[in-house]
Amino acid sequence: MHPTTSGCDDREAVSTNEKSRIDKIFDVAIELAEAGGYDNVRQRDVAARAGVALGTLYKRFRSKEDILSAALERDSAKLERRIEKTPIKGDSVEDRLLGFYTMLTRALCRRPHYARAVVRAMASGQPEVARHVVAYQGRMNAMLIATMRGVGRLTIGDATADPPTEREQTLALLLQQNWFASLVGWAAGLHSQADVIEHVRMALRLYLRAMDAEDKDKRSR
Repeated sequence: MHPTTSGCDDREAVSTNEKSRIDKIFDVAIELAEAGGYDNVRQRDVAARAGVALGTLYKRFRSKEDILSAALERDSAKLERRIEKTPIKGDSVEDRLLGFYTMLTRALCRRPHYARAVVRAMASGQPEVARHVVAYQGRMNAMLIATMRGVGRLTIGDATADPPTEREQTLALLLQQNWFASLVGWAAGLHSQADVIEHVRMALRLYLRAMDAEDKDKRSR
């Protein structure tokens, strides 16, 4: 076997093993969160159950907030692949976006203790969490714009040929902010999962009406 081929195989094996180890860490953290909430996720327990050395875990994740927010980022990647295969259906932008957030809310809240732990982690303000928040928001932004356009994925070619408009980007940003704020209220027990979806519906309708009115005003000038 040629040395270059062997080296390539070794790198692929290491990469696969590393991904498998990280996935196991995420799975264990999610299980602990769902079993006992945010305070039940302790790095020592995660390391022990995932079968990794505590020092190795600390090198990869500085805190449980780091683990939980990274786990949510992984889940968003899974959602992205799912939507790419099966785009959200709907006769209008409003229908498709509401369908997207209905699916997203139900999927997250299906594991309520984990969902509350993730919301707390994402809002912690810890420096190591910021990179996961940025990556998560970027992925969500792309999925939302793809949903607005009625496609499964916004490719680099799509974004280059037909870049996201200011309207699309603004709507995506406002919806993300509204949804997360409503999730915080749900996590605090202020309202139900159905209320979260209804809040998105009301906000979406108001945003679209305001944007349509603004576009009409610009055209009339």
